[in-house]
Amino acid sequence: MEQKHVMTPEEEDRMIEDAFKDVLDGYLKSNHRKKVEIIERAYRFAKDAHKGIRRRSGEPYILHPIAVAKIASQEIGLGSTSICAALLHDVVEDTDYTVEDIEQHFGKKIAQLVEGLTKISGGIFGDKASLQAENFRKLLLTMSEDIRVVLIKMADRLHNMRTLGSMTPNKQYKIAGETLYIYAPLAHRLGLFAIKTELEDLSFKYEHPVAYARISEQIKESEARRAAVYSDFSEPIKKKLDEMGLTYEAKARLKSVYSIWNKMETKHVPFKEVYDLYAMRIVFECDDPAKEKGICWSIYSAITDIYKLHPDRTRDWISVPKANGYQALHLTVMGPDGNWVEVQIRSRRMDEIAEKGFAAHWKYKIGEGDEESELNVWLRTIKDILDNPEPSAIDFLDTLKLNLFASEIVVFTPKGELLTLPADATVLDVAFELHSELGIHCIAGKVNHKLVPLSHKLKSGDQVEVLTSRSQMPQPEWEAFLVTAKAKTRLRQALRKNRMPMIAKGKMILTEWLEAHDIPDNNAVISKLQGVFHVPNREELCYQLGSEEIALGDFLIKTLKKQADAQQSRSLFSKLLNLNRKSDSKAVAETAENAPKAKINTKETYELNYDENSSNFRIAECCCPIPGDDVMGFIDDNGEVVVHALTCPRAQVLKASFGSRILATRWKTVTAKSLAHVRIEGIDRHGILQELIHMISSHMAIDIRKLNIEAHDEVFDCDLWVRVADAEAVNSLCSKVKTINGVQSASRIQI
Repeated sequence: MEQKHVMTPEEEDRMIEDAFKDVLDGYLKSNHRKKVEIIERAYRFAKDAHKGIRRRSGEPYILHPIAVAKIASQEIGLGSTSICAALLHDVVEDTDYTVEDIEQHFGKKIAQLVEGLTKISGGIFGDKASLQAENFRKLLLTMSEDIRVVLIKMADRLHNMRTLGSMTPNKQYKIAGETLYIYAPLAHRLGLFAIKTELEDLSFKYEHPVAYARISEQIKESEARRAAVYSDFSEPIKKKLDEMGLTYEAKARLKSVYSIWNKMETKHVPFKEVYDLYAMRIVFECDDPAKEKGICWSIYSAITDIYKLHPDRTRDWISVPKANGYQALHLTVMGPDGNWVEVQIRSRRMDEIAEKGFAAHWKYKIGEGDEESELNVWLRTIKDILDNPEPSAIDFLDTLKLNLFASEIVVFTPKGELLTLPADATVLDVAFELHSELGIHCIAGKVNHKLVPLSHKLKSGDQVEVLTSRSQMPQPEWEAFLVTAKAKTRLRQALRKNRMPMIAKGKMILTEWLEAHDIPDNNAVISKLQGVFHVPNREELCYQLGSEEIALGDFLIKTLKKQADAQQSRSLFSKLLNLNRKSDSKAVAETAENAPKAKINTKETYELNYDENSSNFRIAECCCPIPGDDVMGFIDDNGEVVVHALTCPRAQVLKASFGSRILATRWKTVTAKSLAHVRIEGIDRHGILQELIHMISSHMAIDIRKLNIEAHDEVFDCDLWVRVADAEAVNSLCSKVKTINGVQSASRIQI
């Protein structure tokens, strides 16, 4: 085995200096004002502060801030202030230096950025969901003050993902999980498309290494065929563009490994049936922004003269850019091989903004007003979301995630003001978007001059007028059809404000009644009352008491006193037991059987054993994985290992919320069979069901536990539940079933 070369201190120092020179060279080639002196000072300061510290991979720690600075500068397009902040971003967190020291040496702006990055260091998420939500709030608050904080944080996360191989498997799951759950959609929302794609691919690589390797290999194998198809498609277009005298770059843009896999999973199709593997991108040179729109549409016209246009798949993001600043003209046409191909048309300016996001706007800005872009509007709405004082942490993140991911619609007010909203937004969303008071008193709307209810879903291009009445009051059921986080937050605030007098009155009634009957005000008593009146929490109990929806009767007195006595006895017994444990070793032995289960080492891969009588884990009901699936373990509150499929949406939330309780797992001893759900679709004909059952039961010796089949005219669909040894057996079943005449598709369905 070849021995790894150990660098001398001199070689290491030369490597570090070369890495920094790379950052500086890239910066000097950019359009930013050249402030080399302060960048060199920040580098020397950081290098000295991190002296002697190494990363988990063994390399000198200073290489990490240098790499983050390079990404911030060369891949996002930020300037000297951000490069300095990136170089210094871990100094306050990991050394004895303070934010005040940074300010003294480098000024207020760089110190503010470093402080913002320090607040959210170590990833957004803590061990507990409440910490996670709190840290996420800090990120968003800092972000709404200076967007560069989150852009540098993106660079930091990207470098951590690029070097994730040196981490333990459970840390890889946690970091990959939170990257897919928060950072990738956030990168998308900020317009950082190149970074978003790389984050998704790297997360996928660590979560599903086998699938990642397989799809990468299939992409490589199909490269020659794909190149030939693209050449046939693009040559006539290039010829036409040359005749038009345009200076342009035309290239095939391949779908990412993650997006190909995502399509295979959601559409239940094999790799060879993912026809839109590539899109054609045309980027033209244009010095005058006023002429860009005209050139885009002239290229559109030239392409549609050559190929047949798909009428429903033209996207004009030039006239109305996306909320993250993205501009382009997309059309889909029928290629010579009979498959649809998307063509994206952009100017060089649009392309830079698409790849680098809002940082690229600064390069092209004409006046100060340009920075007041739609992104800033979006950032301001974050403060509305943060005003909600007590959201459940998971709900809070889901609300934000939905708003980050949401595809957008554009609607207009009667005065022609343009509003960008998530898809499925309603009239009430518009009302709250315009002003809280409009939302609270909204009674209906007029869409394109026609009267519609509050819950009416809007479409792009609708003109929306909000109708109000002073007598209208906010209703809890409105939340069911609100889509924007801003509207939901403002509705909850209004409802809480209206409820406060009733809650205060209810608290007084409850306190006086408990005191009058000599019943203690403790958790056990309140829990009992919540159970009796079927309310979820103390606040709701007080509200219903205050609004006289419920009343405290004499029938409760005996029950509650008994509950309080039982609680007191349990507390006393617990104290005595603790005293005995300290003084009596015999008592320790007697109570050992009630002790919590042995602590599981989360740093080691947990081996899953599964036979007919026992297993050392529990299958999650949300996704029902089977042996052979890519899975992870989660240690629940009882210390049990719950196994989730890595594709399970709930698993994504758990990885992002409870990183310290995630386990890397490996299937080991599996003798029991698991239940799998398969869906089969095809052309109906006489005897096909008999053939299906015969092949599965007789030829493959697989037990069928349940079967539903339904025919609609000439086609049928069949849901089948079978007992199998592992995921490979299901894949084999699907392959064999597809050989039956008439069967069009067969795929496993996971909940």
